[in-house]
Amino acid sequence: MARRVAEAVRREGGRTYYVGGCVRDQFLGRENKDIDLEVHGISVSCLEAILDSLGERLSMGASFGIMSLRHYDLDIAMPRSETATGRGHKDFAVSVDPFLGEEKAASRRDFTMNALMQDVLTGEILDFFGGREDMARRRIRHVNDRSFAEDPLRVFRAAQFAARFGFEVAGETAALSASMDVTALPGERILPELEKALLKAEKPSVFFEELRRMKQLSVWFPEAEGLIGVPQPARYHPEGDVWIHTMQVTDAAAGMRKDAAEPLWFMLSALCHDYGKQISTFVGEDAVHAYNHEKDGLPLVRRFLGRMTKEVKLTEYVLNMTELHMEPNRKVQDASGVKSFMKMFDRSVCPGDLILLAKADHLGRIGEGTDRETAAAKYEKTESVLREMLREYEDRMSRPYVMGRDLIEAGLTPGPVFSDALAYAHKLRLAGVPKEEQLRQTLGMIRQGNQ
Repeated sequence: MARRVAEAVRREGGRTYYVGGCVRDQFLGRENKDIDLEVHGISVSCLEAILDSLGERLSMGASFGIMSLRHYDLDIAMPRSETATGRGHKDFAVSVDPFLGEEKAASRRDFTMNALMQDVLTGEILDFFGGREDMARRRIRHVNDRSFAEDPLRVFRAAQFAARFGFEVAGETAALSASMDVTALPGERILPELEKALLKAEKPSVFFEELRRMKQLSVWFPEAEGLIGVPQPARYHPEGDVWIHTMQVTDAAAGMRKDAAEPLWFMLSALCHDYGKQISTFVGEDAVHAYNHEKDGLPLVRRFLGRMTKEVKLTEYVLNMTELHMEPNRKVQDASGVKSFMKMFDRSVCPGDLILLAKADHLGRIGEGTDRETAAAKYEKTESVLREMLREYEDRMSRPYVMGRDLIEAGLTPGPVFSDALAYAHKLRLAGVPKEEQLRQTLGMIRQGNQ
């Protein structure tokens, strides 16, 4: 369809280009299903007529000159210029100009690698700003000082591209980014950039390290920034301070996210799990400890997530994972009984993901002379115990159990006693007691309480 559009545009005297990520990813050898076209040299009405002749035209923003065709994953745009009229990523004056020219149109792009254009029909590449060279040098470099500075979200885009592609933000781009005010950005625009880094990068730590280098952690990630320089006991954490540990944990978690029930929430938990150490760490004469940091960090986690999302279930998940992240490894080390494991998994919103987080936490302790493969091998026995206990928990939860209707059938009237009775029955369920015995003991508990 892109070729059909381009052929029709050529007949009218215009040219059609692939632009943006689909051209960039072609050079990087990456798959990209999002196809963006930019049409030059014909009027808006002429392009509309062409698309109407090819299918059902959809206008995705008339003022932005962006259209598409139903049933095709094509964004079809016309050249436009944008000028910031306010703070943040929300106020722009947009001017559509089909005859703006290719170089001027490309100059509004954020980074040189995203400013490449490829003629749909001839395959000719237009590279006005050295994008191919920058990609070869694994460098993220901005196109235009003025237009880049008008959109502070590009600071975070630079960091997430660096993380996803394993690139480095160019010195001049980092310097310009450090001077930009990101305080007016809406949180809902920050989260997608963070999400791309956490879910698409092999090493999400690069996102945070680049923001640190650009001095742009403090507004949106102050809780993470607060981990820098917080000491840890070298005996247990040869890697260094809590910042280094958190970065290692986040990278380790990235290797497991495909196995997580909630990949994004799991990755956020890896990032947040030790936030409490910045307020709980005590440095004594002979020891460093951070007692209760898993609970002390909960208000910091809630504050961090609250800047970017109002999703209740996400927040509850990360809070729960943060509070419990030390429990799996601790229980294995203490050779805890089955009952203790059952209680832990029952408190967890996602026991399988909790095991993954515990493993990532262990793998985030890589000091000099150690590698992740060796650390993972040493963890195999712990993981085996946890998996065995999880299977036991899941088996117990799959068996029949006492519900409210069972109490009603036994002659009880719904009321305040129900919650106590069901809680008692659930304890019996966790202990592996069969349903019939659960009901017998629960009814006995109720009768005893009424005497």
